Amino acid sequence: MKKEFILLFVSLLLSVTSLHAQKIKGSDTVLPVSQLEAESYMNKKTGSKITVTGGGSGVGFSSLIDGTCDIAMASRPIKFGEKIKLKAKKQNITEVTVAYDALAVIINPSNLVSKLTREQLEGIFTGKITNWKQVGGKDLKIVVYSRETSSGTYEFFKEHVLKNKNYMKSVLSMPATGAIIQSVSQTKGAIGYVGLAYVSKKVKAVAVSYDGKNYVAPNMANASKKTYPVIRPLFYYYNNKDKNKVSPFIQYVLSPEGQNLIKKSGYIPVRLM
Repeated sequence: MKKEFILLFVSLLLSVTSLHAQKIKGSDTVLPVSQLEAESYMNKKTGSKITVTGGGSGVGFSSLIDGTCDIAMASRPIKFGEKIKLKAKKQNITEVTVAYDALAVIINPSNLVSKLTREQLEGIFTGKITNWKQVGGKDLKIVVYSRETSSGTYEFFKEHVLKNKNYMKSVLSMPATGAIIQSVSQTKGAIGYVGLAYVSKKVKAVAVSYDGKNYVAPNMANASKKTYPVIRPLFYYYNNKDKNKVSPFIQYVLSPEGQNLIKKSGYIPVRLM
């Protein structure tokens, strides 16, 4: 009898814990630092439970609309259509900027090209420029990698770098940022784009110019000074009815300790350290 009571108590306890566990979902760009923030927060707040999963900004917003996550991570602002769906369900949301990120253009390390203009990037990703010799490189076919359409990074790059022109039809869409890193590192003629925090020695990040004269490398120093031209905010979105549930974690992310984790992870803090 006593054993059965203990088992029942443990079962109920697990159910309550699961019920109150915060679920964070969305942008693969925001994913790594959110996992670190959640781990640090849970270590400090005994009994707290947070799960963090990726899938893309669009997936995060869909989950928020469906009520299957408490916080949506996004590397782009919410779209009008997504707002309409929330309004139809009589849901009001709050947007919180938790960090900034530089979007780096990456190529294979063997590629001698070290800088590109925005116009050249537009030409490459729309299919007008197809060979590296057209931008000062070797006679080598350009292989273009991109994130898939559910990604906020895909949306941001299209809007701010391609000026809303369509990607080339033969672009190779990758389901996650890690897949772009791997593909570019293994393909000599490859090019892609990733958040600065993902850049490693496996790939080569190129300097970018928006005026054709001043080329700026994607690094923390230039990103922090906002001299690098491809900078974007990173967001958390939550339903206002869940404010009391999610606020302690979000406030931790925005605290000096949380913002220090942002900086250490290769992102730009929203608050000065």
